[in-house]
Amino acid sequence: MFDLNGKVALVTGGNGGIGLGMALGLANAGARVVIAARNAQKSEAAVVALKAAGSDSFALAADVTDEASVAALFAQVAERCGRLDILVNNAGTTVRKPVDQLALAEWHQVMDTNLTSAFLCSRAAHPLMKAAGGGKIINIGSMMSIFGAPYAPAYGASKGGIVQLTKATAASWALDGIQVNAILPGWIQTELTDSARAQVAGLNERVIARTAAGRWGQPGDLAGTAVFLASAASDFVTGTAIPVDGGYSIAA
Repeated sequence: MFDLNGKVALVTGGNGGIGLGMALGLANAGARVVIAARNAQKSEAAVVALKAAGSDSFALAADVTDEASVAALFAQVAERCGRLDILVNNAGTTVRKPVDQLALAEWHQVMDTNLTSAFLCSRAAHPLMKAAGGGKIINIGSMMSIFGAPYAPAYGASKGGIVQLTKATAASWALDGIQVNAILPGWIQTELTDSARAQVAGLNERVIARTAAGRWGQPGDLAGTAVFLASAASDFVTGTAIPVDGGYSIAA
C-alpha cells in the first residue's frame, strides 16, 4: 500500500531541509526522486544521499517562479523519466519584517517562491498525471497557514494561500485521479528556522514550551506523511491539510 517502486517523484527545493527529508522518505519507499533547485552544490550532495537510499535520482536546475523555466523543467522530467507520479511543491523562502516595513519587492519574492511556484508546477504536472491515469500532488504549507505572526505577513499569506490552492486543485482534478493535499509542518529545525531563532528573541523557548512533543521537529519527521500522501494508501484522501507539528497546533 505504501510501495512507491516504479513511481517518479519531483521535489522542488528538495536539496535540503524539509524537502530533502521528504525526498529521502520517498526514495526509501522506492520512488525515483528528481530534485529541482537552484543551488547546484547542495543538489549534488542531495543526489548522493538519495542514491545511497537506493533511488536512481538526479537533479535539475530550475527557477520555479518563472513560467518558462517550469515548462522546461517538466519537459526534462518527461523526457528522462517518461512519467511523473508525484509532485512535492516545497520551494520556499521568507522575509521577516512587519507589514509596515515590508517592501513590495520582498512581498512578491515570498509570494512568488512559496505560492506562485506551486501553481505553476501543479499546472505543468497536470497533463502528465492525467495522461498516466492519476497522480499525487503534495503542497507544503506551514503552521503560518493557521496562525499569524507579526514578523511573517508575506510568508503567512503565501502559506494560507497554499491551503486554498490545495482545496481548489483537489476539487478540479479529482475525476482525473489526481489527489492534492497539503502538509503543514510545525517548527522544524532547518537553515530557515535556524535564522528565525537567531532573529526572533525567545522563539526557541516558546516553541519548545508549546509543542506537546517538547522538541523541535527534524526534516525526517515529514517523511512518513509524505510517503502516505504519495502512495496508494491515500487514494481517497484529497483536499486535506495535515499538521505535522508535534502537537503545536493543539496546545491551549
